Amino acid sequence: MTSTKLILAGIFCLLSVMLVQASSQPSEAYFEGKWNVLVTGTPNGDATIPVRFETKDGKTSGYFMEEGVAEEKKMSSVTINGDVINTAFTISGYDVTLSLKKVDEDTVKGDLMGMFDAEGTRVK
Repeated sequence: MTSTKLILAGIFCLLSVMLVQASSQPSEAYFEGKWNVLVTGTPNGDATIPVRFETKDGKTSGYFMEEGVAEEKKMSSVTINGDVINTAFTISGYDVTLSLKKVDEDTVKGDLMGMFDAEGTRVK
């Protein structure tokens, strides 16, 4: 009887830990909406890239606005792993990657191409 109680207690603890981890990681819903991403230190100076993410049928898509262009462009790839979103797209003739990690409810930080700092703020 004692071993059965230990096994049940162990299973309960394991499930509790899994639930806490699952609830602490943001879902796709966190990244949804519009963001202004400031990229600093590029050869052309600092740049703000407006981006937008949406999830349909369990798949997240990303869009961005290029300076001087009136229409949104679709990102070629978007993946979310925990509290990090990784994107790839072509802007101003360059294939780039953008990685952003959740800081708080309205702020993300990361990098463009692993070389330039990026900080995003949610557009409300």
